[in-house]
Amino acid sequence: MESTEKLTDTNAILAYLYETFPLCFVAEGETKPLKIGLFQDLAERLADDSKVSKTQLRVALRRYTSSWRYLKCIKAGAQRVDLDGNPCGELEAQHIEHAQVTLKESQDKARAKRAEQARKDNAGKKPAAKAKREFAKPRPAKAKRQDKPMTKKAHTVAENLMPAQLSELKPNQRVNVKLGMTPVKGQIIDINKEDVHVQLDTGLTVKVRVEHILV
Repeated sequence: MESTEKLTDTNAILAYLYETFPLCFVAEGETKPLKIGLFQDLAERLADDSKVSKTQLRVALRRYTSSWRYLKCIKAGAQRVDLDGNPCGELEAQHIEHAQVTLKESQDKARAKRAEQARKDNAGKKPAAKAKREFAKPRPAKAKRQDKPMTKKAHTVAENLMPAQLSELKPNQRVNVKLGMTPVKGQIIDINKEDVHVQLDTGLTVKVRVEHILV
C-alpha cells in the first residue's frame, strides 16, 4: 500500500523530486535550466499525490532555483528542460544576466558574513585587559557602488510600463517585476493579500509587494 505520509521538510521534498523527475531535477553536479512555467506542470503532475502540497512544492522549487549550483547553469547555449527532460528552448540574454547578478550578490553576501563572523571570533579570543587598552580604529568609508547606467532599451521598456493595481491582477497573468534597474518578465502563480508570487522567466520564483509589479 502506498504511503500517504505528508512531506514537510524542504530537503525531503527536493529528494522526492530528484527521485520522481530525475531527467529534470539534478541531485548532484551541474543542473539544467528549468522550463518557464514549470511550477504549473509540477503541480498538475502531482495533483493526486498526497505526499506534497502546492505550498511546499513552491518553497522547494524556490530553494532549488536560488541555489548557486542552479544559477551557475544559467549560461549561454544552455537548454531549458521540462519534467521529462525534453528541451524547451535556449535561455535569453536577459535571463542569463539576471542569474549572474543574483549569483554575484549572493556570493558577496556570503563572503561578507563569513568575514564578519571571523572578526567576531578573533575579537573574542583577545585577553580582556588588552582589549580595554585598544582604541577602536575608524573604518575607511566604503566607496559607493556605481550603478550601471540604464541602457536605452531598458529605459524605454520601463517608461512604457505602469504600476499595477492589486484588483487587476490574477493568477497566470504576465507581468513585469522591478528587480534592480531593469524590469524582469514573469507570470503570476499566486496572490496572497498584497503579496504576489511571480515565476520569473529566468526560472526563479519570487514573492513581491504589489508596488513592485508593472504592467
